[in-house]
Amino acid sequence: MRLKSGFVLEKVGGTYLAVAVGERAEEFKVLIKLNSTGAFLWKIIADRDVTEEELVKELVTYYEVSEDIAARDVKAFVKIISDGGLLDE
Repeated sequence: MRLKSGFVLEKVGGTYLAVAVGERAEEFKVLIKLNSTGAFLWKIIADRDVTEEELVKELVTYYEVSEDIAARDVKAFVKIISDGGLLDE
């Protein structure tokens, strides 16, 4: 999976906001608010094509959480961005 192009992720205060820019802004007219874990995953998906399993490994390594917790969080995150139409198919 990979994030659609045309988004910019910015940190504003303690919050991360993803904003559609350019032509993508015509399709997505919302701000996407992310916590630090969501922003971490967002950056990975924006940079390269990855699987959920790879995202789980990244979370386990970076945040030192259990694989079960990481898998649950990744599954929830992927569902949200997929349902929102943010992933390239």
